[in-house]
Amino acid sequence: MNTPNFLSPRPEDEFYFQEGCHILECSNGVHDPAVSIARARVAPGVTTRWHQLRNTSERYVILEGIGRAEIGDLAPHDVRLGDMVLIPPSTRQRITNTGTGDLVFLAVCTPRFEIRAYVEL
Repeated sequence: MNTPNFLSPRPEDEFYFQEGCHILECSNGVHDPAVSIARARVAPGVTTRWHQLRNTSERYVILEGIGRAEIGDLAPHDVRLGDMVLIPPSTRQRITNTGTGDLVFLAVCTPRFEIRAYVEL
């Protein structure tokens, strides 16, 4: 059941996104323009493309697997279950799945993600 107060993302709605990962939108709509939440899934050995989100802050909340996040000019940082990655607006970013299973994380954007904010680098 989907109402503005109760959202139920369906696994079959997951789609492949050009950046190199699979996305399941959990909450992204005019009902809550301040934030969006998506579940991202990166296959083993895959590195997403360098990109940035114009005027949008993003946070990765690692739910499963291990990886290496690269944010701006910072040194690469290994991430695992429970870690959070904070990405300021318009900062280049990518993540690599360094494990043998899927790397799964929530991507929380403020304001909510809109495709026009996505810039491939």
